[in-house]
Amino acid sequence: MTIADVKKSAQDRMNKSIDTLKADLAKVRTGRAHTGILDSITVEYYGSPTALTQVANVTLVDARTIGVQPFEKKMAATIEKAIRDSDLGLNPSSQGDMIRVPTPALTEERRKEMVKLCKGEAEDAKIAVRNIRRDANESLKKLVKDKAISEDEERRASDEIQKLTDKFVLDIEKVVAEKEKEVLTV
Repeated sequence: MTIADVKKSAQDRMNKSIDTLKADLAKVRTGRAHTGILDSITVEYYGSPTALTQVANVTLVDARTIGVQPFEKKMAATIEKAIRDSDLGLNPSSQGDMIRVPTPALTEERRKEMVKLCKGEAEDAKIAVRNIRRDANESLKKLVKDKAISEDEERRASDEIQKLTDKFVLDIEKVVAEKEKEVLTV
């Protein structure tokens, strides 16, 4: 393993942390309806838990309503119950073989809770990035111990990893600031 390998590995892992943060923030509900909020819902399908998107077609009916069209008509009641039992605060209603899921407008209090949730997700992502930095620095120390690199090279490389960490922490803050702005717009 070389210094370049350590840096590349750290950067790849930090990129994955940002991607995970973006995926987690996509599940945070804003005032508008979007199909991504139903991605975490699983339904019982022939005895096994299955993602909602694999048993139904999920579309946007309008700005505040999501339409769920089950592939099998007998699944409608199961899907409706799974959406209602989720912690998303949604109340679906059946209309024929289509399930309509209206997304209620968020109150000011609920928006503030969502912002807190976003900040919590950001802190988790920052912790993950710092843990990656720690792992990279430990790898560099191991290279010094194995006499693969000098202490000067290790110091330079750990400075570069610190700069990389700072860059990713800033990226996390930007992503969360955008989401907060989106959540707070009425």
